[in-house]
Amino acid sequence: MAENIIIPNLPWMIGAGLFIGGLSIFAWMFTTWLRVKNGYPLEGTWGQAIYPKRNDEAMERIKLLSQENAQLRAELGSIKDRLANVERIVTDGAHALDREIEQLRGRAN
Repeated sequence: MAENIIIPNLPWMIGAGLFIGGLSIFAWMFTTWLRVKNGYPLEGTWGQAIYPKRNDEAMERIKLLSQENAQLRAELGSIKDRLANVERIVTDGAHALDREIEQLRGRAN
């Protein structure tokens, strides 16, 4: 019975195996190309990181991105402070807000 099923379909099975193997190799090569293109570290056979060579342009880009990141973090901190003040004003009772405004007017006079 196995001879009637396996033997006639053996070329298709071998072809399918070769196709899946070739597709796997192509997918691995494409993934590696994408990692190199986008600057991600590569991995060796035992999982150790293999970093691509860095050039001056990449180092300058990293430096600029780090500066921009620091600026954005500072801006985010100031926005959080402002939001906290807005939340305090909105959630505070109208009486307390009126009292603070009158205190400020009293200092100006």
